Amino acid sequence: MPRVLVVDDDPEIRELMRDCLEADGFAVAMAPDADAAQREMARGPVDCVLLDVMMPQRSGFELCRAIRRTSPVPVLFLSARDTDADKLRGLGLGADDYVVKSATPAEVVARIRAVLRRAAPGPVPPPARRYGRLEIDPATREVLVDGVPVALTAKEFDLLELLSARPRVVHTREQILDRVWGYPGGSHSVTVLVSRLREKLEPDPTDPRHIRTVRGIGYRFEP
Repeated sequence: MPRVLVVDDDPEIRELMRDCLEADGFAVAMAPDADAAQREMARGPVDCVLLDVMMPQRSGFELCRAIRRTSPVPVLFLSARDTDADKLRGLGLGADDYVVKSATPAEVVARIRAVLRRAAPGPVPPPARRYGRLEIDPATREVLVDGVPVALTAKEFDLLELLSARPRVVHTREQILDRVWGYPGGSHSVTVLVSRLREKLEPDPTDPRHIRTVRGIGYRFEP
C-alpha cells in the first residue's frame, strides 16, 4: 500500500485528500507545515509527497528543495497558484508534477498514481548467459559467438531467448508461434526462423549443437 504524505496548512484540504486517497487504497500521513512534514518523513518511509506551496514559516518550494537534498521521493505540488512562473519554479526544484487546486480530487489521485508508476523501478533483466562459445545477453539483446557479435533480427533473438531461457525444455511449434509471433500461424514460419538462427550460430547448421529438433513436437535448446 503506497504511503502518501499530504502537506497543507488547510485542514479541510488535508481531510479531503486523505478521504479520497484512502478510498483509492493509499495509506495517508498528514502534516500542516514543512517542519511537521520533515518529522513525519523521518518517522517512516513515504512513497509520495503531495505538497502545498503557500504555507506558514517555510513555503512548499523551500520544503521541496530540502527534500531533494536527501531523497528522490516523488513530489507533487497541489497549489492555488497557477501561474506559469510558479509551475516552472516547482518543476525546476525537482517536483514530479504540479497540480492546481481547481482539479478534482479524482484527478489529483490519478496524477499521484501516474507519478508512482513512473518512479517505480522496472523489472531487473536476467543476467547474460554463456553456453560454451555462445553468449546471450537479454538486457542488451546482444549475442556473441566466440566473442564476436552476431546480428540477429528481433524475431531471431526472441526465439533464441525463448529456447535458451529454459535449457532442455521442449517448446512446441504452437508455443513458439504464440510467444514469438503473438498469434497462431503456420509451422513453416518456425522452421524457416530456426534454420536462419542455426545458420548464424551453429558451426555446422546441418548438425546443430544448441538448437535441437524434437521430431514431431518442436525444438529445445541444448546448453
